[in-house]
Amino acid sequence: MWQWLPQRWRTEARDLIELVLVPGLAAVLPWPWCFAIFKRLARVRWLYGAACAHALAQAQQRGQVTDAVQWESTRRLVTLVDHADHYLAATRSNSWMGRHLTVQGQWPNPQEAGIFCTFHWGAGMWGLRHASASAMQGHALVAAMEGTPFAGRTVLHWYVRARTGSVGKALGRAPLEVSGSLRPVIQALRRKEQVIAAIDVPSDQVSASVPVQLLGMPARVPKGLLRLAVDYKVPVTVYVTGLDMQTGERFLRLVQLGIWEDLDGLVKAVFDLLEAALREDSAAWHFWGEAPRFFAPTPPTETGQISY
Repeated sequence: MWQWLPQRWRTEARDLIELVLVPGLAAVLPWPWCFAIFKRLARVRWLYGAACAHALAQAQQRGQVTDAVQWESTRRLVTLVDHADHYLAATRSNSWMGRHLTVQGQWPNPQEAGIFCTFHWGAGMWGLRHASASAMQGHALVAAMEGTPFAGRTVLHWYVRARTGSVGKALGRAPLEVSGSLRPVIQALRRKEQVIAAIDVPSDQVSASVPVQLLGMPARVPKGLLRLAVDYKVPVTVYVTGLDMQTGERFLRLVQLGIWEDLDGLVKAVFDLLEAALREDSAAWHFWGEAPRFFAPTPPTETGQISY
C-alpha cells in the first residue's frame, strides 16, 4: 500500500515518522525507557535507511568500518538521539541535564569574547544548553533555511525551523545567519560575546578553505572563522558532545586552545580533535554521507561494498 502512495506523500510520511513521531517519544517517556526503545529501533534498517546506507558505504570506502552491521546500527542510533534531543530540550530542565550529562573541562570566561568550535559528531544540543547554564553569551552560527533542500518537504522544513528555534532557546540568544557575511560574528565578538559553530562543513559551502590531513586522508576544511580568531586574537575553545551507546548518558568534553597567531597551527589543533573523535567512534559523525565533499577522491575498493 505504501508503494501506491504518490511520491510526495511517501516523502512527507517518512519525514513525519523519522523527524517527529519516533524521536518525539523522548518528550513523553522516561529517558531510560525511551533509549531502550531507540536501541531496538536502531536495528530497523528502514529507519533513516538511505542516509545510513550511504554513510556506511562512504566510511567503508575510506577504511573506517570493521563491523558493517554494528557501524550502521550505531549511526542510526546517533541520528535518532540527535533528533530526539530537539524534543528532550523542550521538556527537560537543567536539573535533568545535571543528572545525565558528564562534563570534562570547563568553559572560558563568559565576560570575554570567544569562538567555540564543535563538530557534527554525536548529539550537540546539551553542549549548547550547558554553555548557557554556565553563563556563556553564545550565538550559534546557522545557514539559511530556504531553498532546494526543502522543495516538496513541508515536514522537513518545519522541523529544521523548529530545531533552529530550539538552538536559540538552549543558548538564550538568537542564532546568527552567516550565509553571506561574517560581519554578524565580528559584531558579536566586539560586544564581548561568543560565537558557536560546527566547523566541519564541506569546503564547497564556504568561500575559503585550507588543506588538512584527516584520518590519514587529504581533506579541505573552512578557515574563515579560525582566521577571525587569529586576526582578532580571540581565544578558541573546542568541545564535543557525545553519548554512551549502551546507557544513553551524555558527555561534554571541552578543550581550551587559547589565542593563536598561526592559522595553520590553529586549524591543525582544531581538526586533530575531530580526528580523535572520529577514531573514538567514526559512526557518530553525521557527515559521512558528504565525505566526497571533504576528502580527496579515493578509488573504489572491496571495502566500498556493503555486506551483511
